[in-house]
Amino acid sequence: MRIFLLLLSLWCLPSYVSAGEDEAAEPVVEYLEMKPKFTVNLAEPKKYLRVDVQLMVEGAKAIEKVKKHFPAIRHGLIMLFSGKAAANLQTMEQREALREDALKVVEDTLEKHAKNKDGLRDLFFTEFLVQ
Repeated sequence: MRIFLLLLSLWCLPSYVSAGEDEAAEPVVEYLEMKPKFTVNLAEPKKYLRVDVQLMVEGAKAIEKVKKHFPAIRHGLIMLFSGKAAANLQTMEQREALREDALKVVEDTLEKHAKNKDGLRDLFFTEFLVQ
């Protein structure tokens, strides 16, 4: 009986170990908040946009790469946001188009400065105010 239990435990051990390896192999996904919030003048006088941007990044190396290039990413996003007209930021469709444009700016910035955009998964606005 002891031999049977020993063989049974040895037979189950590889599946237990491989399950732990699968869990450990899952990539790290992190949301990186770009602080401080973006506050930019819009095209019209006395109009501004305040937006909080979070980047969804996958993988520890990619997270460090994105953090390293935050200044260049901020610059690109400020240039994108500051040229907009308030009338073009009112509907959900217009804001979604701006989000997609912002994601493209971040991808292009990473491609230029880090030589790849691997790991960047998405960009989200967690606050959006046109005043």
